[in-house]
Amino acid sequence: MHDDRTLVEARLRRVLDERIRPAVYPESVPLEVAVWHAPGEPVPVAEGLAADAEPITVGSRWGAPWGTSWFRVTGTVPEAWAGRTVEAILDLGFDENMPGFQCEGLVYRPDGTPVKGLNPRNQWVRIGAPVRGGEEVRLHVEAASNPVIMDYRPFTPTPLGDLETAGSDPQYTLTRMDLAVLDETVWHLVTDLEVLGELMAELPVDSPRRWEILRAVERALDAVDLQDVNGTAGRARSRLTEVLSAPAVPSAHRISAVGHAHIDSAWLWPLRETVRKVARTAANMTALLDDEPDFVFAMSQAQQWAWIKEHRPEVWARVKKAVADGRFVPAGGMWVESDTNMPGSEAMARQFVHGKRFFLDEFGVENDEAWLPDTFGFAAGLPQIIKAAGSTYLLTQKISWSLTNSFPHHTFRWEGIDGTRIFTHFPPVDTYNCSMRGAEIAHAVRNFKDKGTARHSLAPTGWGDGGGGTTREMVAKAARLRDLEGSATVTWETPSAFFAKAAAENLEPPVWVGELYLELHRATLTSQAGTKQGNRRSEHLLREAELWAATAAVRTGFSYPYADLDRIWKTVLLHQFHDILPGSSIAWVHREARATYARVADELNAVVDAAQRALAGEGGVPLVFNAAPHTRAGVPAGGARPAAAPGRTTHTERPDGGHVLDNGLLRVGIDARGLVDSAVDLANDRETIAPGRTGNVLQLHQDLPNMWDAWDVDEFYRNTVTDLTDADEVTPGDDGASVRIVRTFGDSRVTQVLSLAPGEKRLVVDTEVDWHETEKFLKLAFPLDLHTDRYASETQFGHFFRPTHTNTSWEAAKFEACNHRFVHLQEPDWGVAVVNDGTYGHDVTRAVRTDGDGGTTTTVRVSLLRAPRFPDPETDQGVHRFRHALVPGASIGDAVREGWRINLPERRLDGAAEVTPLVSVDRDSVVVTAVKLADDGSGDVVVRFHEAHGARARATLTAGFPVAGVDVTDLLERPLADTDPPAVDDGRIAVRLRPFELRTLRLKRA
Repeated sequence: MHDDRTLVEARLRRVLDERIRPAVYPESVPLEVAVWHAPGEPVPVAEGLAADAEPITVGSRWGAPWGTSWFRVTGTVPEAWAGRTVEAILDLGFDENMPGFQCEGLVYRPDGTPVKGLNPRNQWVRIGAPVRGGEEVRLHVEAASNPVIMDYRPFTPTPLGDLETAGSDPQYTLTRMDLAVLDETVWHLVTDLEVLGELMAELPVDSPRRWEILRAVERALDAVDLQDVNGTAGRARSRLTEVLSAPAVPSAHRISAVGHAHIDSAWLWPLRETVRKVARTAANMTALLDDEPDFVFAMSQAQQWAWIKEHRPEVWARVKKAVADGRFVPAGGMWVESDTNMPGSEAMARQFVHGKRFFLDEFGVENDEAWLPDTFGFAAGLPQIIKAAGSTYLLTQKISWSLTNSFPHHTFRWEGIDGTRIFTHFPPVDTYNCSMRGAEIAHAVRNFKDKGTARHSLAPTGWGDGGGGTTREMVAKAARLRDLEGSATVTWETPSAFFAKAAAENLEPPVWVGELYLELHRATLTSQAGTKQGNRRSEHLLREAELWAATAAVRTGFSYPYADLDRIWKTVLLHQFHDILPGSSIAWVHREARATYARVADELNAVVDAAQRALAGEGGVPLVFNAAPHTRAGVPAGGARPAAAPGRTTHTERPDGGHVLDNGLLRVGIDARGLVDSAVDLANDRETIAPGRTGNVLQLHQDLPNMWDAWDVDEFYRNTVTDLTDADEVTPGDDGASVRIVRTFGDSRVTQVLSLAPGEKRLVVDTEVDWHETEKFLKLAFPLDLHTDRYASETQFGHFFRPTHTNTSWEAAKFEACNHRFVHLQEPDWGVAVVNDGTYGHDVTRAVRTDGDGGTTTTVRVSLLRAPRFPDPETDQGVHRFRHALVPGASIGDAVREGWRINLPERRLDGAAEVTPLVSVDRDSVVVTAVKLADDGSGDVVVRFHEAHGARARATLTAGFPVAGVDVTDLLERPLADTDPPAVDDGRIAVRLRPFELRTLRLKRA
């Protein structure tokens, strides 16, 4: 037989596009349309429904950027259509290639009842099936004219990302507003042909199944009268019955489809628009659940559920019913799908606390899975947090985006820093927006790396990012793929059902140890410095507010601000969403974030001040409050007393114009350019700075990545660098313990203060940058005379080691990485830490000196600022302040302690007497991360702590109040059923911890 395959396939494409799809709606009549443009921000539904609308015609432009327009559509179903299925087709000006990224609408009935959402791939509203004829139609559409930020030329700078700069030009053209007859037979024929055509294209050319489908498709096309598609569609479908009913082979891969709409809580739209996106999608999905009995939809992010409850109670009622039916599934158990690299220990724990508690309180649902399909890599401390929250599984897809190495597993156990292992799945479909296309299904089968030991994978199915969710077309395709020869089988299932099957068939999955590093989007550790600093400061202020409010509540009867702390925590957690904290959202989002963090700081400082005043009482004793978890200058952790005298620092001017600072612990040389040419650890007689090199070097790189401007920094940025060594001023500080340096470069100015405080073995570097560069990357470098093949970065509840070399492609790909408060480098008997109060990105490189002693120079570089132009063309323009410290002679314990201290500066207040800690621990390696009152209002004291040095620890925790009993709890403060309560001896509790082990105790007050 001659090979006519390409001929038939081309015929199928043309006939589908030009004849069959247009026949889905064979008859239509126009609707009358009127519109009211809301003058400002979105209005309540009742106001939009009641507004005076003006006539508008199809073809008219509408919608200023970020505006809201209320369309009223009216009409009458023709009598001749009686007995047929009729739908309204409401095309606001959609581009079908951009679902979730442009205008959207939510359809209401006149009484305010929501019907469904309108999206580029979801433009229909069912009127009747069948209709009687003569029905009056009246619908209202709340339409959002969200501008397209990332267009066909992505990453082009645009002013549309902020209401303040977006202008008022209409963004869309009203395209179609009709009543139309839906020919369901033709609609099903379209689906039949799409499924078979897509499957056929994925089968081997020499596969008999491919040719069986080809011939069946050919017979079906022969059966279609191109001048009477509607009259012959049934005949064409009958020619496909046999190939559509052939069952899948027994060994076929099995896909669990989960209805899904990954909705970014903010990204190319502001938070307020996400509130509406979630309502539109939820309305859509509850309507689809009513129509499709096999369909199951899962939605994560408790914050988004809370928005529906607060802002769209009419949609919430439908959601609650669907949850009760078991088909609209709360997933993930987190407040938002957060970044997991940068949130601190407590914040990462509270993501699960607040997320799981919301779903428990509202629905009685306990989530087993963490659901993070789009997060940009996963910190090595996360597995034990998931376990401590009472969860068992993790799902993500984003690692498939890695550019250098292909991750070797799809189902595996992920081991964290403490040894906790979490059953993890990466969907081999490689998208969280699966649309049930044949290419996607075939890719999942071919790509699945666990063949032979497992056969199940998951496919999150539905339009996401900007929402929309699953469509009826996807459900129809899945029905045909349930049991179809040549394809994987597809079944709608909940995430928990999938994980149960996957775990049951894969009893000994492979193990991956350490972080799940995304080899992409590395610049998210630096972009939008103000957002990152706001997060770090908020996390530590929350620690202080809880600590001092709990101490004051127990000691003085201070009113513990339960509701305020709950609200503020949720605000901070929301801003850890994986496009807010990483700095990859539009200007509007980050402008609001900076304002929000300022309000959060004001509120929390007020709580701290009130609690400390209650504790201090009236008096003239100069008290120092220490919120850090280690004693500082004689002030105990969590207590207050007069600080010990610190000693003194001397300042000497050098003949070469440089300066020397010396406090008896550290002697620091600063040359005439303001660069650190020496930092001697006096106790160990050890020089920190590499020979012939200088520290505190600001380095400027060109920075234009190939794609994803705010997200990416490509390795070639290192090819060009300018050391900013010229100084305008280098002068001694007035305190005798510091040197001030001023530099200018480009359009920017840097002011630094290098200070060596009395009694402190650390050189503090305060940097103020008035930043006005574009497409540049600013780093702060410290070349160290230290030989090591690995270094430690702080992560949640511990630290994680990365190599300093690039032996393999996996190591070379980590050219920009994340740390929390410190990085630490160690030779067997001596180490150095670099600590910070609000930066995350860094790199560490090593080189062997070719002159002199032939030793190793290991350079730590802190990432300060970037200047991408998309999606925020003014990223980071303005003044920024950073604080870092170089800590020579530091052990890992010193790094932990100094990291806490630089982030929790002491507070001073006159009072009557010292304040003893509410809780204390007698071992520095056991770090208390939270002291608070229990969330249930019982008055119990909750203490969370972990082993921070990476070694086993025995310690005694002492309560500074009478204790009636103790429970070991999960993160949600629920006693662990399989753990015996520890004994209490006069307020003392003995604890033993594994390396990096996290533990939460609940202390009942006597």
